[in-house]
Amino acid sequence: MKKKKVLVIVGPTAVGKTALGIHLAKMFNGEIISGDSMQIYKELDIGTAKASSQEQSEIKHHLINQIDWKNSYSAADFQKEARSQIDLLTANQKLPIIVGGTGLYIQSLLYDFQLGGSEDEAKKLEIRAELELDYKKNGHLAMWQKLAQLNPSLSDKIHPNNVRKVIRALESHFLTGNSEQKEQPPELLYDPFLIGLTTDREVLYQRINQRVEMMMAQGLIEEARLLYESPHVQAAQGIGYKEFFPYFKGEQTLEESVAQVKQNSRRYAKRQLTWFRNRMAVSWWDLVQDPANEQLLEEEVKKWLEKK
Repeated sequence: MKKKKVLVIVGPTAVGKTALGIHLAKMFNGEIISGDSMQIYKELDIGTAKASSQEQSEIKHHLINQIDWKNSYSAADFQKEARSQIDLLTANQKLPIIVGGTGLYIQSLLYDFQLGGSEDEAKKLEIRAELELDYKKNGHLAMWQKLAQLNPSLSDKIHPNNVRKVIRALESHFLTGNSEQKEQPPELLYDPFLIGLTTDREVLYQRINQRVEMMMAQGLIEEARLLYESPHVQAAQGIGYKEFFPYFKGEQTLEESVAQVKQNSRRYAKRQLTWFRNRMAVSWWDLVQDPANEQLLEEEVKKWLEKK
C-alpha cells in the first residue's frame, strides 16, 4: 500500500519553522499540523510562540488552541489526533505539513510506536534521549562504566567504543531491569520529507534572546502569572513560564527570571538539535544565514512530491 506523503519541519526554537511552514503550505497546497507539545493549549499564545492570528488566517493550522491550559496532553494524544488529521488532509488532496520542535511527538507520529500501553514507548524514547545527552556530555567511557556497574558480564561483551549498543543496554535496564533485552526497529508509517532548520550556534542563541525580549514586550509575564496560580498543571512546566514563579514569590528579580528563560531556552534548543540529529533522518538547512537556499529547498520538496 502506498504510504501517505507528509512534509515535516523540525529544528530548535527561534530558527524560523513557522514562517517556512506557511511559505511551503502556500506553495504546495498544504495545511499545517502543529508538532509542538505546548501550542495545543488555549490562552498560552506568547510563551508557546504560536503562529499569529494573521498567519493562521493565511494557512489553516491544526492542533493549536484545542484544549484548556488546565488539562493534560500526551504524546499518545498527539499521535492519535495528528494521524487522523493526516488522513483527512490527504483525502482532501492537501499536503500535511508537521511543524514543531517536540522530538518525541514527531517520532511517535511517523513511526509505529505503541504509546500508552504497558510497554510505554514514550518513556523509552525519553530515557534514550537522556542517555544520548549523557553520552554527549560525559563521553563513551563513562557510559560503558555505568553499564559495567549495572551488568558486569554484559559490559564485558560490549566494546566501550560501541556507543549504540551501550546506550541500548542501559535503556533496556532502566525500562525493564534487563540490560540484554533485544529491540526491534519501529516501522516508518509514512513517506516523509524531513526538513531540519538550523544555523550557527551564536546566531541561534542571539535569536532566542531576542525572541524572549519580544515575548516580554507582548505580555509573557501575564501568561506566566496565569499558570503560577495553578502551578500543578502540566502546562506550568513549560519553558518561559516556570522561570517566573520565583519572581512572583519575591525570591528573585524580574531580570533574573528573564535571564533564566533565555538560558533554559538555549539549553532546550541544544537538546532539540541533539534529538533530531541522533534520532531521525533529517535534511538540514540554514535559511537564516543562507536565505538563497530556500529556492533549492523548494526544488527538493517538489521532486519528493513528484516521486511516486
